[in-house]
Amino acid sequence: MSEHRNDQPKSTEEKVMTVRSAVDLNIVGENIADIANFAIEKHEFRNATTLSSEVREAIDAKIKEALWQFVEELKLRRRQALETMFNLADKALDEVVNKK
Repeated sequence: MSEHRNDQPKSTEEKVMTVRSAVDLNIVGENIADIANFAIEKHEFRNATTLSSEVREAIDAKIKEALWQFVEELKLRRRQALETMFNLADKALDEVVNKK
């Protein structure tokens, strides 16, 4: 019992925050850049056209904005899923402990 503990247990949200992310946002950023470039090149190929650098930059910014928003939504869903997992773990533990 020499283990140091805080007087108050961590909330589920605090527990969720301590779980490491399996996503490297640097890699996500690189993927987003690749997806944006691919979408622009695909458009140019399909339409046999070359977009001006100004239009390309505007499209690139719009695509990246949309994809980062999607990433933020995924992060929120991940957090909700982790919270559900912690709650299920607590429930399973309680079922066994209180089964005595």
